[in-house]
Amino acid sequence: MKRLHLLGLAVLALAPIGLAGPARAQPATAAGTAPAEAGATLSVTGTGRVSRAPDMASIVLGVTAEGKTAAEAVAGMSKDLAAVLAHVQTEGIEGRDVQTSGLSLSPRWSQPRPGSTAPARIEGFVASSRVTVTVRALDRLGRVLDQVVKAGANGFSGLTFALSDPAPVEDAARKAAVADAIHKAGVLAAAAGLTLGPVREISDEAVSRPPLMFAMKAAPMGSEVPVAQGEIDTQVTVRMVFALGR
Repeated sequence: MKRLHLLGLAVLALAPIGLAGPARAQPATAAGTAPAEAGATLSVTGTGRVSRAPDMASIVLGVTAEGKTAAEAVAGMSKDLAAVLAHVQTEGIEGRDVQTSGLSLSPRWSQPRPGSTAPARIEGFVASSRVTVTVRALDRLGRVLDQVVKAGANGFSGLTFALSDPAPVEDAARKAAVADAIHKAGVLAAAAGLTLGPVREISDEAVSRPPLMFAMKAAPMGSEVPVAQGEIDTQVTVRMVFALGR
C-alpha cells in the first residue's frame, strides 16, 4: 500500500507538466499591412525628360592650303590659320575656348590618263589643320561663323550646342524619373490588388542627351550666318524596387 501511494503522488505531480504543452509563436503583423508574400517586391523603371535652350556652342573649322612644295603648303595654311585665330579673338572669344588640332601634310598625286602606263607623280602638297571654337554668347555665333569663313576657314565639320552647367537640368530630370517610377508602381500594385511598401532599392541607370542638329536659315549674301539653336533634351532613367503588401 505504501508503494502504491508514492506512485500516485508521482503521477499527480507530473500531470500539470504534461497538460501544459509548448505555445506556438504567431507572426506579428500590423493591422491591414500583411505582406503579400514573404519578400515580395515590385521593380519598375522611370524616365524623366527636361528640355532647355542651350547657352553655348562648339564649332569645328578646317583650314586647308596647297603648294608646289611642302613648305609652301604649310606656309599658306599657317597664314590662313593665323587670320582665322585673329578674327576669333576680335569677336571676344577667350583663349581657353580656342584649340587647334589635327595638323596634317600629304602629297597631291597626279592622275594618269586612262590607258597610260606612266607612273603617278607628286604634283604638290596639301596642308590642313582643325580649329575648335567654343562660343559662349550665342547671339554672336552667326557673326563668328561669317568672320572665320571670310578669314580663310574653308572647312566645316561640326556645330554642337550644349549647356554650360548641365547639373541642375539633370537633377530636374532625375526628380521627374522618380515621380514616373512611383506612378507606374502605384498603377501596377493597384491593378494586382496590392499596396506599395517602402522603397527597397533605387539606382540612377542612365543620363543621355540625344544629338541636337542645328538648322541653317536662308539669308541674303553678305549677311551673318543664321543658326536656329532649338532645345537640348536631357533624359534620365532610374530603377526602383518596392516592397508589396496586401
